[in-house]
Amino acid sequence: MRKASVKAAKDELRPEYDLTKLQGGVRGKYFQRAQAGTNLVLVDPELAKVFPDAASVNRALRVLRDAAGATAGQSRRSRRGPARRKRTAA
Repeated sequence: MRKASVKAAKDELRPEYDLTKLQGGVRGKYFQRAQAGTNLVLVDPELAKVFPDAASVNRALRVLRDAAGATAGQSRRSRRGPARRKRTAA
């Protein structure tokens, strides 16, 4: 059951704000735009000690990307094995 009387919330808005100018706001108007420009990743505290700023994280990730790309190209060639010669009738 709901209580019949609900206490009124205390109005903490300063008197100098004109409420007539605040009408017509749209919730989430710029949400998609803000999400498109944001790529936030949380780093564990132990890694935050090693990478104190965004520049050090970006530098480490670029090195990792370049190393992964270099080894990926080598592994494809090494799987094929040496080229075999066709046997000719002697």
